[in-house]
Amino acid sequence: MLAVNRLYRWLPESTADRRVRVLAWASLVSQTLIVGTGGAVRLTGSGLGCPTWPRCTDDSFVATPEMGIHGIVEFGNRLLTFVLVIIAILAFLSILRLRRERPELLRLTVALGAGIIVQALIGGITVLTGLNSWIVGLHYVVSAVLVAIATVYVYRVYRGQASTELGVPGWVRGLAIATAAGVWVTVLIGIVVTGSGPHAGDASTPRNGLDSELLQHYHSWPAYITFGLTLLLIVVAARVGHRSLLRSSLALLAVEGVQIVVGIAQARLGLPVLLVGVHIVLACVLVAVMTMVVLTTRKSVATSAQPSDPAREPVAA
Repeated sequence: MLAVNRLYRWLPESTADRRVRVLAWASLVSQTLIVGTGGAVRLTGSGLGCPTWPRCTDDSFVATPEMGIHGIVEFGNRLLTFVLVIIAILAFLSILRLRRERPELLRLTVALGAGIIVQALIGGITVLTGLNSWIVGLHYVVSAVLVAIATVYVYRVYRGQASTELGVPGWVRGLAIATAAGVWVTVLIGIVVTGSGPHAGDASTPRNGLDSELLQHYHSWPAYITFGLTLLLIVVAARVGHRSLLRSSLALLAVEGVQIVVGIAQARLGLPVLLVGVHIVLACVLVAVMTMVVLTTRKSVATSAQPSDPAREPVAA
């Protein structure tokens, strides 16, 4: 009991200090990393490397030598889930004493922890249904949502609680939200495209039966519209003098540009696994940066747990 009390007193009490910030970044990085390892499972045909769940085989929780590289890849991805759980628990503990002053941080860590559990269950259903493409797609959607939540967590750790007051005119925030909607539509259609393509995770897994070539065109349309909206957002942010929005919008444009180049290249080259893997991870990076763009359009409230820094606050017209 004494050790528990000492640990509790050691936790941050008055400010979201370096420990909180490190764990916030660890949450975001790990949520993105597991998307990469999940992509590797599919792209190497290791989706059924562990043919059952929650065990890897009927008799073992871990991959066996007889399962070869596919068992190692799939089990490695499952193992990373435990790393995410540990990070989520530590993140929760790191703000436990701040829960009254920073309740939004507590809610965000709980949401991340709950999301990891949901992901584990969906992962199990994915295996038990023989890698059904729609369940696999849902798996990715939840990952993207968790990346967005982790981005909000990082942002709030640094900037404090969200204010009810906007940092930009309402129409500018509307433009940012429209751009965000474009990002999500692009990502969701991309998930369906992947479900119709050749990388199913296992050679015997059926695809969703849709026309992959036609879907690629549908996927590109919202991507180009979003790119145009981002350009407009950059111009608007510069005109209203909102430095944070301008920086985040420029970052968004850069990620979109790389993603478009990778998307075109993979389509022209016959979907090589390396480019597809990069495209999958960049989609989550895109979601993270887009989330940050929207967050910058609202002011933050100074709290005693996170003192305001006027130099870091956005400047609105």
